[in-house]
Amino acid sequence: MKLHTINTGLFKLDGGAMFGVVPKAIWQKTNPADVNNLCTWAMRCLLVEDGNKLILIDTGIGNKQDEKFFSHYYLHGDDSMENSLGSLGFSLADVTDVFLTHLHFDHVGGAVVRTQDKLSPTFKNATYWSNERHWQWAVEPNAREKASFLKENILPIQESGQLKFIDEVENLEWQNNINISFAYGHTDAMMLPKIKYKDKTLVYMADLLPSVGHLPLPYVMAYDMFPLKTLTEKQAFLEEAVDKNYVLYLEHDPVNECCTLQRTEKGIRVAETFKLSDL
Repeated sequence: MKLHTINTGLFKLDGGAMFGVVPKAIWQKTNPADVNNLCTWAMRCLLVEDGNKLILIDTGIGNKQDEKFFSHYYLHGDDSMENSLGSLGFSLADVTDVFLTHLHFDHVGGAVVRTQDKLSPTFKNATYWSNERHWQWAVEPNAREKASFLKENILPIQESGQLKFIDEVENLEWQNNINISFAYGHTDAMMLPKIKYKDKTLVYMADLLPSVGHLPLPYVMAYDMFPLKTLTEKQAFLEEAVDKNYVLYLEHDPVNECCTLQRTEKGIRVAETFKLSDL
């Protein structure tokens, strides 16, 4: 098995929304905001190369939305899905499986492409994986979360016949050396892959832990549907991650790809940060 970082670009989100009840005077030391109170975040996907499988975890925001949409999120940087895959010698057509941690637009937008007026899966030869509980949550969204679940990102996957559901079973063995955990605070039934790699367990953190700046327990995003649930889930996960020496792969951290954890007088904090390629 080989793991590869897939960078799909950077975008900006409101710092207050990203850090919830934590005052700006504190969180801006972690991720400084611009004059509009916006902070830069990564959309860092993961490619798993294993035998005849080429598994992509999350897809970034994509490029099919209109100018007005993108004006809210200030996409920048030189990276894209196609270029990142190409740098490894792969094309979009080589991907066999697309694993979607959840269906918010910055995680699933790149799963669908627009050709003139037609929407179709970006990865023509891939099976797309979600779970039934989260899928229903996304296609019938609540008013608060509706802006994050865009039908053009979601419905074409099902209409293509390429969609399959993963059973909602904690620590399910989904693929060889890949188990799935579920989290319910950020959105309903978000999935976190736990990958056995080089005698370690690497966990793709999605939005349970967007960045190292979110390690302190109260640092919970205002985007989370059930923040107290996130708090409980995060605390339990961090304890497990320290005890089992997990490597955390950070989807949104603009600087750090991976980290390990340690216990300190202030709680669980970063032990080391490093690139995936350094493992």
